[in-house]
Amino acid sequence: MVNCCGLVTVKKEPVPLKSIAVEVSVQGHVATVSSTLQYENQEESPLEAIFVFPLPGEAAVCRFSAKIGQSEVVAEVQEKQKAQEQYEDALSSGLQAFLLEESDESPDVFKLSVGSLPPGEKASVSLDYVTELAVQADDGLRLCLPAVLNPRYQPQGSGIGSGSSALVSSVPAGSVPYSLSLSARVSSPHPISRVESNCPLDPLNYLNTEKTQAMVSLAAGHQFDRDVELLLYYQDTHQPTAIVEAAQTSAKPGSLMGDPMVMLSMYPEFPKDVMSLMTSHGEFLFVMDRSGSMSCPMHNGSGAQDRIGSARDTLLLLLKSLPMGCYFNIIGFGSRYKSFFPKSVEYSQKTMNEALQKVKAMRADLGGTEILQPLKHIYSQPCLPDQPRQLFLFTDGEVRNTKEVLDLVKANASSHRCFSFGIGEGASSALISGVAKQGGGHAQFITGQDRMQPKVMQSLRFALQPAVVDISVKWNVPKGVSVTTLSPPIRMLFQGQRALLYAQITGEVGALSGDTEGSVTVEYSLAEQPKQHCFYCLQCAGLEKVVELSVQSGVSSAFTAFIAVHKVDGKAVQGPMLCRQVPTPSFDCPAPASNPAMDPLLQLISLQKASGSWVLEAALAEVLGKTEEEVAKPKPAPVDQEVWATVLALVWLYGFKMEDQEEWQFLAMKAVSWIQAQKGTISWLGSTVLLK
Repeated sequence: MVNCCGLVTVKKEPVPLKSIAVEVSVQGHVATVSSTLQYENQEESPLEAIFVFPLPGEAAVCRFSAKIGQSEVVAEVQEKQKAQEQYEDALSSGLQAFLLEESDESPDVFKLSVGSLPPGEKASVSLDYVTELAVQADDGLRLCLPAVLNPRYQPQGSGIGSGSSALVSSVPAGSVPYSLSLSARVSSPHPISRVESNCPLDPLNYLNTEKTQAMVSLAAGHQFDRDVELLLYYQDTHQPTAIVEAAQTSAKPGSLMGDPMVMLSMYPEFPKDVMSLMTSHGEFLFVMDRSGSMSCPMHNGSGAQDRIGSARDTLLLLLKSLPMGCYFNIIGFGSRYKSFFPKSVEYSQKTMNEALQKVKAMRADLGGTEILQPLKHIYSQPCLPDQPRQLFLFTDGEVRNTKEVLDLVKANASSHRCFSFGIGEGASSALISGVAKQGGGHAQFITGQDRMQPKVMQSLRFALQPAVVDISVKWNVPKGVSVTTLSPPIRMLFQGQRALLYAQITGEVGALSGDTEGSVTVEYSLAEQPKQHCFYCLQCAGLEKVVELSVQSGVSSAFTAFIAVHKVDGKAVQGPMLCRQVPTPSFDCPAPASNPAMDPLLQLISLQKASGSWVLEAALAEVLGKTEEEVAKPKPAPVDQEVWATVLALVWLYGFKMEDQEEWQFLAMKAVSWIQAQKGTISWLGSTVLLK
C-alpha cells in the first residue's frame, strides 16, 4: 500500500515535485526565463518522476541542469534517440539521469524525466529558455507562462499517440500539489510605463530614475487556475531599436557564440492618412472551431459567455465590416467540417443575410478538433483572380498534429495569408503563433476577461489596410567589421505588428566601442511611398548575456534532447524503481452562464445593411432609446429616410460607444462612404440635438 502522506496525485501516489521557482529577465522585446523545479523522494524506493508540461510555442530551451546535494550536472544536447538510449542505459545501471525532450507532435509540449532518485534524496532541476514577446492590440508586450496543458485532440487514423502528450497526468486547476513563485526583471531602451497581469502582482519596483529597469513579482498563493500572463508597456514603443549583445568569452572567435549579436526591433506606426486607406478586394475565409470544447465558457468568472457564443457575435461583426466587392465564406470544423457555401460568394445584402442566418444556428456540435482536413480542402480550391485569399482561423487550439498543420500552412503561404486566434486557457501557442508566422499573418490570444471582438477587428484592419513592404536593412559599420543577418527576410509588416531581426557581428568588433558606433538604416515602402529610418546604437559595451541560438550553444529541437547522467558517490542506486507522473493543471469546463440579451451595440450592428446604411425602423429607434415617431419627426423634409437613419446610427456610435471604436470603425467607414455617395448634403446638427 502506498504511503499517502505529503503531496499526492489523483491516484493517491506521492508527488515528488514540490515547487517551481521562475526568474524572468526581459530585455526589450525578448525574455529569458529560468525555471527551477525542486524534487524530493519521500518514498522508500527509488523513483522516476515524469513531468509533461507546456512552454511557449516559440521558446528556445538553451540550458538544462540538475543539482543533487552539492553536485551540479549540466546537460548536453544530443540527437533525441541517442539521448533516450543513454537515459535508459543509465537507469538500468542504477545511475541518476535527467532527460528533457520536446514532443514529436507539438513544439510547445515538453517531457522532463528524473530517473533513479534515491529514497530521501532531493534534486533541483533547472531549465532556461528564450522567447520573443508578442505585441498586443494596445501596444503591450505579452509574456505567457503556460500553466494549463489541455488534452490534445488526436485525429482518427493519424497514428499519433506514442509521444509525450500521451503521458499527460492532470488534476483540476487550483488542486495542483506544488507551488509557483515568479519574479521578473524588466530592462528596456525606453521607460517602462507599467506592468499588468491576469494574476495578482506585488507592486512594481523601479530600479533607476530613468524607469528603464524594474522588478515585479507574482503575489504568493497562485492557484494554477490559469496561464500566467505579464503585459509590459513601454514609452516610445514605436521607435525602432537595436540591442547588441557581447560574445561569450569562453566561445571560439568566429563561432556563433564567439561574436557579438544584434537584435533589431521594428514596430512601425502608420500615419492617419494611411490608416484610412481600405482595400475593397480580397477573399476572406473565416475558419471557425465548432468542436465540443467551444461550448466551454470564455473564462471562470461569473456571467461568462460560452466560446461559441462569442464566436457568433464576432462573425456578426466581421460580416458587417467587410467591404463591398470582396468574396467570403465561413467554414466550421470539428472532427468533420462544413462550409456555409460550396465556394466563396461575392459579398452582398443577399449573401450576408444568408450567412447571418447560418451564424445564428451555429453550435459547438462537430465533435473533436481536426484542423488539418478543412485546411487541405481550402488549399485545394483555386484562388480567385485579383482577390487575395486571407484566412481567419479561430480555435481553442487543442490538437496533437500541430507540426503537420504548420507544414501545410507554410507550403501554401505564397497564396494564402493566415490570421489566427487562440480562444481560452490552454490554447496551443505553438499552433496559434505558428499558423500566423508561417502564413504571413498575425496571432491573437483571447484569455481571461478578454473580449474576442476588438482583437479580431485589429486583425481585419491588418487584412484591409496597406502593409509595409519592400523592407531592406543596411548595416553601416566601421572598416574591418561585417554583419551577417541570421533571420529570414521580413516580407511585410502591418500596423500594430512588430518584427525582430537578428544578426551576427564579425571581424574587428573592438572598433564598435568607445566613441565609435555603427548604425543601421531600414528602408521600406508604405502605401507606395518610400520611407527610411536611420539610428545609431551599435556599440559593444555594457551588454547582456548572449541568447544561445543553436545546438552549438545548447538549444533543443524536435530532433534533439538534453541528457544529464549523475553517478551517486560512485555507487549504483539500489532497489526497484517506481514511476510517478507529476500532474499539470487542467481547465474545467463548467456550464456557461445563460446568454444575456444582445448588447445594444451588437443590436445596432445587426441592423446595418451590407452597403453600410441603416433603415429608419422601430428596431433602430429602440436601440437609440426613442420611439419610431421621435426618431422620424426631426428629419428635414429633403433628406432621404435611409440617409437620416444612417446619420443617427453614426451619431449614436460616436456619442455613446467611442470606447468600442475599434470594433465598429470599419462599418462606420462604410456608412460614411455610403452617405457621401448619395445626392445632396445634410446637417448632422438636428440628429445630434435629438440624441442629447
